[in-house]
Amino acid sequence: MDTLLKSVELIADPLTLGVMLLAAVFGLFVGAIPGLTATMATALLIPFTFFMDPVPAIAAIVTTVATAIFAGDIPGALLRIPGTPASAAYCDESYAMTKKGLGERALGIALVTSVIGGLAGSIVLSLSSPMLAEFAIQFSSYEYFWLACLGLSCAVIISTGSTLKGFVSLFIGLFIATIGIDGTAGHPRYTFGSIELMGGVSFIPAMIGMFAISEVLRYVASNRTVTKVPQSSGGGVFRGLGPILNKYRYNILRGSSIGAVVGILPGAGADIAAWISYAISKKRSRESEKFGTGHPEGLVDAGAANNASLAGAWVPAIVFGIPGDSITAIVIGVLYMKGMNPGPMVFIERPELIYSVFLAFFIANLALLPLGFGAIKLSRYILRIPRQVLMPIILIFCMVGAFAINNTVFGITVMLVLGILAYLMEENGFPVAPAILGIVLGNMVEDNFMASMIKADGDPLGFFSRPIAATLGIVTILLWLAPLVAMIVRWRVGKTDQDSAS
Repeated sequence: MDTLLKSVELIADPLTLGVMLLAAVFGLFVGAIPGLTATMATALLIPFTFFMDPVPAIAAIVTTVATAIFAGDIPGALLRIPGTPASAAYCDESYAMTKKGLGERALGIALVTSVIGGLAGSIVLSLSSPMLAEFAIQFSSYEYFWLACLGLSCAVIISTGSTLKGFVSLFIGLFIATIGIDGTAGHPRYTFGSIELMGGVSFIPAMIGMFAISEVLRYVASNRTVTKVPQSSGGGVFRGLGPILNKYRYNILRGSSIGAVVGILPGAGADIAAWISYAISKKRSRESEKFGTGHPEGLVDAGAANNASLAGAWVPAIVFGIPGDSITAIVIGVLYMKGMNPGPMVFIERPELIYSVFLAFFIANLALLPLGFGAIKLSRYILRIPRQVLMPIILIFCMVGAFAINNTVFGITVMLVLGILAYLMEENGFPVAPAILGIVLGNMVEDNFMASMIKADGDPLGFFSRPIAATLGIVTILLWLAPLVAMIVRWRVGKTDQDSAS
């Protein structure tokens, strides 16, 4: 009880609440600009967190992400341009409602379901994290090795596009993670004589470069024009919302549940949760023929799922130090900077800070309701800001953030190089998320592998010597073999069909 009261005191501090309010406005602004993702908003926020205490810093990130994910629905509904990837799943549906003159109602549905889904995800985070932490205290290097491998595998398998390209992206990230001094042998690797590289590739400049700089380059290369905002999208934000939410109350529950579960999977994220929830909604609906014509059912499911997944993604990040999505990959770096090393021991050493994070999720989602309403009303003005003004400002923030890590220009160099790399990867169909997870988890995989091999005297069977490690190891290996088995089955079926035809 004392811990909870201390957490309430920390989060109720006027400075913390003021920071959360500013972060909410910032998240709504960035999320409403097409192409500027919630991940990019988080990356841009990092320089400001240097000067904050742990609770305001993490609360600012939580609030920014929650509001940015919803704000991505605004250009999706009004312009058919999803502001964030999580909004893409139901962009056509909400735009179809706008063409019927119900644009504000579509955004009202998205707002309320986002709040409900976010609160549901916050409950899952608050209840499951302490229980998982008690379980995770028993983990040794064997379990952490397999857990990191499982996280990397999930990220590749569920990433959109080619699985092979996902693997290539993952190995690029793992290679970047090996740069610097070998933690076991103390020998420099891939430093090319550079003293700066001996410390490895700094995590925050890498994140800023791969998310923010790549988006700036994409804008410059595409020379996109701004689409005009519709003059009228009547219907009222909350008008007629009660009967719709009552009719689809089970859809809200289902979408929230799917979002929370998918969010916990390493590498999944809100966009995957929204797509899965929308697809299931369409498949299980009694009015599936109405989907795509401005039917609210899909909006209810996907809107609840995308915000529920945000809190779910924090579960593996806080308990195991494994990012649930690209946003929590950045958050882990901030946690380390603030002395809140993620892992089960943080629940014992600094429980008041963890419970403050849980409270921040509840406050951020409740604050989203009035702030989101205001954003919907102001959306026409937000969407008219010229990109020629925004992009240079974003570039300046990126450079300041990269420089501030070690007060050296080398951070800016890392940011620019990896930004160009991420841009080239995405232009050629290689997803960036597996590379990010490779950078985040690379050291964890290597350090735990080497520690385990030393403990087992070089015997590989040592990785299966403990029950939990053996279970995780078998699951991971089966996951690795699944694509190969599927390929063999497809080949045999194709061969059988050819034999039958001949």
